[in-house]
Amino acid sequence: MRENHQDSQLRRGLSNRHMQLIALGGSIGVGLFYGSSSTIQMAGPSILFAYLIGGIVIFTIMRALGEMAVAEPVSGSFSTYANKYLGNFAGFLSGWTYWFMWIVVGMAELTVVGVYINYWFPDIPQWITALVVLVVLTLVNFANVKAYGEFEFWFAMIKVVAIIGMIVLGLAIILFGVGNQGEAIGFSNLWSHGGFMPNGFNGILMSLVLVMFSFGGVELVGISAGEAKNPEKTIPKAINNIVWRILIFYIGALGVMMAIYPWNEVGAEGSPFVQIFDYVGIPAAAHIINFVVLTAAMSAFNSGLYGSGRMLYNLSLQNNGPKYFNTVSKNGSPQRGILFSSLMLLIGVVLNYVVPEKVFIYISAVATVAVITSWMIILLTQLRFRKFKSNEEIAKLEFKIPLYPISTYIAIVFLLMVVVLMAFIPDMRVALYVAPVWFLILYIGYKVIKK
Repeated sequence: MRENHQDSQLRRGLSNRHMQLIALGGSIGVGLFYGSSSTIQMAGPSILFAYLIGGIVIFTIMRALGEMAVAEPVSGSFSTYANKYLGNFAGFLSGWTYWFMWIVVGMAELTVVGVYINYWFPDIPQWITALVVLVVLTLVNFANVKAYGEFEFWFAMIKVVAIIGMIVLGLAIILFGVGNQGEAIGFSNLWSHGGFMPNGFNGILMSLVLVMFSFGGVELVGISAGEAKNPEKTIPKAINNIVWRILIFYIGALGVMMAIYPWNEVGAEGSPFVQIFDYVGIPAAAHIINFVVLTAAMSAFNSGLYGSGRMLYNLSLQNNGPKYFNTVSKNGSPQRGILFSSLMLLIGVVLNYVVPEKVFIYISAVATVAVITSWMIILLTQLRFRKFKSNEEIAKLEFKIPLYPISTYIAIVFLLMVVVLMAFIPDMRVALYVAPVWFLILYIGYKVIKK
């Protein structure tokens, strides 16, 4: 009954092109354009291998989610499925943790927006930029879902076109020396500075933590399923396309970048993409890329605000959140959830004011634990989802996960390994202190609400 109530409230206004770009918009943002400099320092050129491994695991998680989303297309996605198949507390934990993840990721995006604006206007404080972006995108999310989808479509399209353009221009620099006095740079930078794996296998392992953070956001396809037209067609198409596109964009873009610029000279300040074009003497291209990475961060933030508002709405329908959030506006937007999320994001503005230099790495750490928790719940729920189905029902599933159940178990073990690896990275360790506190708060909150 709840599912019907939910679907009648939220409008199915998202077309296939919206769905494709929403998933892409959520996952190609701060992790690629800003966080990639940190991962490159850890693994050198072999970071490409880490993104390939991470991409395969993400594909498994997305197919697990897709199997359930096509069978039961609801807006609450895995929180609704966890509530149904793992129990009420699992729905509560996954919903609130996912909301929390997008709040934290939103803070990361707000942080780097300030960094990119500083490239042009060094005198503007980061927190002012963060506040302006927060207000503008909150107003966008107050509009109906089609308006949001359209806004996100063009935001994400700028990223996609720019990354393709950057790969093509990068190849022109590498092969023909465009912008480098006609002197072809070649690919030797990929192995001539300590080898392809300068920090060994250990470097690849350590980098997997930030690599997985980079992929956070792909699961938005599931969140938007309740507002998708023809979900049985659009969801499989979005999921199957999204993973190989992300791999091309991440591996292609970073491969070109490290071929042009020695990996051990990629600085941690600003976007490494902008640094490249400055390095080869194309300042106009650097300004273009800075504009692109700015819209990329805003796009990912926009997706996060969308996802967090929908999750609060869904939690209220499950009786796992305040009833205050279970209404939508006349145009079908859960405005109360969006506004509450925006108010929480003001904390990010404050952090940018207090500790601008450390915000990104701390936020990345906390967001990684939150997104891994969400992915873990997707995989565990999918295992229970199958157990609840009869052989006849399983045979009728339209979008089955490949190599079930081995693929699901491998992905679970991989995610557990990433959490263990976080303990070995000093700046990421903060998340392992925050996570138990967060889970304890949720457990106490759950008990209080149920009483």
